[in-house]
Parts: sequence; structure tokens; C-alpha cells
Amino acid sequence: MNFIAQTLAVTAMNLRSAPERLGTSLVSVVGIAGVVLIFVGVLSIGEGFRRTLELAGSNRVAIVLRAGTTSEMTSSHTPEQARIIADAPGVEQGEDGPIASAELFTAVDVPMRSTNTPANAPLRGIGQAGTRTRENFKLTSGRMFVPGRNEIIVGRGAGATLSGLEVGNSVRWGNNTWQVVGTFTDGGSVAESEIWTDASVLQSAYALGGAFQTVRVRLVSPDAFREFKDRLTSDPRLNVNVLTERQFYAEQSSTLTAILRSAGTVLAILMGVGAVFGALNTMYSAVAARSAEIATLRALGFAGVPVLISVITEAMLLGLAGGVIGAAIAYIGFDGLQASTLNYASFSQVSFAFAVTPALLLTAIVYALLLGLAGGLMPAIHAIRQPVVDGLRAT
Repeated sequence: MNFIAQTLAVTAMNLRSAPERLGTSLVSVVGIAGVVLIFVGVLSIGEGFRRTLELAGSNRVAIVLRAGTTSEMTSSHTPEQARIIADAPGVEQGEDGPIASAELFTAVDVPMRSTNTPANAPLRGIGQAGTRTRENFKLTSGRMFVPGRNEIIVGRGAGATLSGLEVGNSVRWGNNTWQVVGTFTDGGSVAESEIWTDASVLQSAYALGGAFQTVRVRLVSPDAFREFKDRLTSDPRLNVNVLTERQFYAEQSSTLTAILRSAGTVLAILMGVGAVFGALNTMYSAVAARSAEIATLRALGFAGVPVLISVITEAMLLGLAGGVIGAAIAYIGFDGLQASTLNYASFSQVSFAFAVTPALLLTAIVYALLLGLAGGLMPAIHAIRQPVVDGLRAT
């Protein structure tokens, strides 16, 4: 109890004198807040991209690619193979047959709104049941394209980041003119970064023949996926890779997410070194200013450990303040911010929103506390190692 009482008394004394060191304390707080702001900002890009590609995927929707490929750009199916896939067991049946969509995917040049520089916008050709294989599809303005016509509908993300895709506009890609007739959302998924048209029209416009790149199907339930996959992979007429929609998007997001996480961690460490030096300077100044007080307490019988704990506590509180401020600014400034980047799997633009999650904020605040601890440890050790006589002479 005496140890606890001493610790509380010394810590309270330190905190009461904190306003006297406001200038140096603010330097430490601002430095740590800056580290947290950059750390959260970079990692929120990766989290937003991952959510767009992965979390919007469904385990009830299956995507069938050619075996050995994980990207639509390198996959292909013949019309006969597409029919075999659509007729496989486990595929949900609609009024007009299996809910399956044989699709094509290419990229077209569309200028970015922010810079007016050309970007590779994903143009997808979907089948008649294509919208029903997207569980959250919703037409938000205009109308659906008419099969057989050079008409397109635009995802919300593509419309927000790319120029000239408003309903009623005409755009020219290659030798073809396309009419924008509608816009859509899909629950925040990667589909909102795309432009859709009829698959047969896309085949004709780009001389792609009768082949398709992927086949999407809606299953009767997630439990039907195993039977569906086993039937297709054992069929000698096919050579396919079968994934749930969620698995497919998780594989696509892994490369960029890993890059951004690594970059965010490296930046946080490098900036954290600077923040630690700032905290060291603050705490050394605090110890020097209170050297006489600390020596007096030691002469009165206070142990060294309570003094050490009090200095570390003050440093961690500064770290906590910086962490909370930096996290709050990051949340206000970044969460939901719309952006776009290159999807390395398809080499086309993907629109996404920064995602500042509670887990990311908690991680950043813990990191700020560790920075405070690192900045306060050496000054705390110096405080208890200083001879009592030298401290009393400072008076």
C-alpha cells in the first residue's frame, strides 16, 4: 500500500506541474499525432480496397475461370462450356432458366475527373441474368441497357471518379459509340467501379468471337458450392477453377493490400523514430525541471520505482493524447473518402472508399502509447539513477 501511495503521489505531482511544460509537451503530442494520422491514412486505403473487393463478395455466388488462372483477363470458355457450367447441379433456376451469366471483360480509356488523365476503366459484358448474380444490384437512375444495342450502364464508383459518364452522354471507344442509359449500385462492391453492357454487343464491338472469359452463377445456397465445384472439376469436357465470389475477390485484393500494409508500417516506424526523439526531449526536460523535487522525495524516503512509473505514465499520457488526436483527425478526414487505384489483377481502375475501422483506430492508439513508453523510458531511468545529492544541489 505504501508503494502504491508513493506512486500515486509522485504521478499526481508530475501531472500538476505539466502546464509548466506545455510547449515541449505539445511538440511531443503533435509529433505522435502526425505519426498516427499518416499510419491510419495509409492503412485505411488498403482496408477500403480490401472491403470493396472482398467483403462485398458472396458465398452464394460462384465464379468459374479456366484452370490455372486467377484473373478474368487470362481466362476463356467456349459457349458450349458456358452452357455446361450453367446446367450444373446447385445452380439456382429462374423463370427463364439457370441464373448464370457468361461474361467478358476489357478496359477502355476514360479520363479521370480529378486530373483529366486517361485511366483504364473496366468495361464488362454481362449475360441476361448478370444482374441477378449480383445480390445487391440496384438501378439508381435511367434504365437498363437493351440487349443488342450499344448501350451501357455505369457503376456509382466509376461515375464518381471518371469523367463523361453521366446518363444521356455518348462516349466513343474504338470504332464504336456507346450511349449511357443508366447508373447502378451494388452494395459498395467492386462492380460499382465497372461499366456494363450486353455481352454479345461487346463480343461484336471488339471482335472477341464467341468465347467468354468467366461464368458467374447464383447457387441455391452457399452449401451447394461443394457439389457444384466437384461436378465441374470432374467433368472431362471442362478444365476450370471454381471459386466463390468472396474467394475470388480476396485473391485479387491480396497484392495491393499487402503492399499498402507494408508501406504503412514502414512509414509509421520511420516517423515513429522522430516522434520518440520528440518524446525523449520532452521527458528529459521534465525530469531536469523536477530534479530537485525528485531528489527531495528520494531523501524523504520515496523509492525509485514510483518515480520511474510516474515519468513513464506522463510520457504515455502524452502518447495517448497524440494518438487520440491523430486518430480523430484521420477518421474525420479519411473515412468514406472516395478514391481509385489500379487493380493489379485486371490492370483496370477500381473505385473505393477509405475505411477507417475501429480495429485500425485501436491499433494506432496502441502504437501511440508504445511511442510514449519508448520516449519516457530512458528519462525515467535517468531520473532514478541521478544521485540525490546532485539533485538537492539544483535547489
